[in-house]
Amino acid sequence: METINRSRLFTASCLALVVTAMTFAIRAGILNELGTDFGLSNTELGWVNSMAFLGFPIATIFGGFLYNILGAKKLMLLAFISHLLGLVLTIFAGGFWGLLISTFLIGFANGTVEAACNPMIADMYYDNQTTMLNKFHVWFPGGIVIGALVAYFMGNAGIGWQIQIGVMLIPTFIYGFLFFGQEFPKMENMETDTGVNLKKMFTTPLYVFMIFCMTLTATTELGTQQWVEKILGNAGAHPMLILVLVTGLMAVGRSFAGPVVHRINPVGILLGSSIIATIGIGLMSVATGGMVYLAAVIFAIGVMYFWPTMIAFVGEYMPETGPLGMSLMGGAGMFATSLWQPVIGGWLDTEKAKALASGLTTEAAELAAGQATLDNIAVFPAILIVAFGLLFLYRKKLAARRVAQAH
Repeated sequence: METINRSRLFTASCLALVVTAMTFAIRAGILNELGTDFGLSNTELGWVNSMAFLGFPIATIFGGFLYNILGAKKLMLLAFISHLLGLVLTIFAGGFWGLLISTFLIGFANGTVEAACNPMIADMYYDNQTTMLNKFHVWFPGGIVIGALVAYFMGNAGIGWQIQIGVMLIPTFIYGFLFFGQEFPKMENMETDTGVNLKKMFTTPLYVFMIFCMTLTATTELGTQQWVEKILGNAGAHPMLILVLVTGLMAVGRSFAGPVVHRINPVGILLGSSIIATIGIGLMSVATGGMVYLAAVIFAIGVMYFWPTMIAFVGEYMPETGPLGMSLMGGAGMFATSLWQPVIGGWLDTEKAKALASGLTTEAAELAAGQATLDNIAVFPAILIVAFGLLFLYRKKLAARRVAQAH
């Protein structure tokens, strides 16, 4: 019987997440080129973006239901094939519809990676889930740093967007090599009966509440980052360097998540993150020049723990929901983000038109549009302050009741 190489599987999972993140960063960096080459408006670019975020939840729903049957190995094969197809078809896209289809396939691959790897890692490291899932998710911001640097340097060198997309084929082949031929673990520490998973998900008010919160945490983080070039392009700071700064800090924060998790409980982390994220987005909506970088640092601290802590919360406090519960949590976040992409693009178009009509120059109008759009996005973490504040009080009251009953 083959021995399960946990370290190799974890490394391969991290590299697959790097590819996922690079698709996000490089797409953010080439939006202007795509708009120019294919004559697309911000709203149309929003629809292209939305395909990545739509493909993701479809994959997580699909993968969540089938994880108990197919297992992580077959899901990762599907992710590998989808990544290859999506990247190659993007390179050879001929216009709006080609970009829609290829971007959807990339999003589907990204979602399949999460559907396979989150429950596999949670099960392999069952006694240390929150820490290991945060270490795994280091490589989402880490991959964004890599992708943003690729977009920055290749863009400045005049290298076209097709080659920037092609670079991502390299880590794709590497993670495929690392995964295949390996023995994968069987689920031993989580509920793998799909019927039980479904029953627990939809009869547990806390799970439904967390799904709602996930739609807001994901849009706060990803909705802002995906439009960084359009929103901050005229604020006096380089958008790709802002993305590198934000995601680099997120990677560092997640890599040291263990001490933070042990010192502060997950709900406390989520509440604090919501407060800081609101402040960060608020500051970005008024900052220009060097102050944009300071506002971006505060934003990064606010969002760095959102995604992995939400996933880990489900695995830790609601294990009966199983792989399906974790997958649908991530899927809900990406689905909500997909719905908001064309809306954010529409905000930019509308606010720019208003600013131009008021007599501003094009550059000033784009800055005003970006700042107004950030004001709108700041509403999401503001709502989360209330939601997680109530959850914090509820769990504190529940803990006090348990102590009283014990005595």
